[in-house]
Amino acid sequence: MSSRNLQILLVEDSEDDVLLTEEALRHGRKAKGLHVVGDGEAAMDYLRQQYADESPPDLVILDLNLPKRGGMEVLEELKEDPIFRSLPVVVLTTSCSEHDIARAYDSQVNAYLTKPIDVDDFIGMVRMIEAFYLRTVSLPLSQ
Repeated sequence: MSSRNLQILLVEDSEDDVLLTEEALRHGRKAKGLHVVGDGEAAMDYLRQQYADESPPDLVILDLNLPKRGGMEVLEELKEDPIFRSLPVVVLTTSCSEHDIARAYDSQVNAYLTKPIDVDDFIGMVRMIEAFYLRTVSLPLSQ
């Protein structure tokens, strides 16, 4: 487990879900940076720039239903590219489709979670993601 300040990229187009995620992480112990983009193209642009600057995020939380380029396309591109392949990606989406779940795991997603409807449950889920990925597991050092 690392003591470094960890960065999260949130790829989410719902302002409400962004605000809830920010609230959930506000009192987190390890998540020191949250960068938000609202579509798949912006996510890929951001990641390419961060890797070029040698400061990639430690975790991506990715919605599937995004404008410009869908979350599944982003996931597939990340996991097919050797530069991004080891970047942990958690899908957090409204879709509970068996097809989407299977396709995401076929594309090497690290976890697939369905967004709870209840606000407290949503905040709890985001805190669970933070606790597991940013406080419990060992993540690779940024390249």
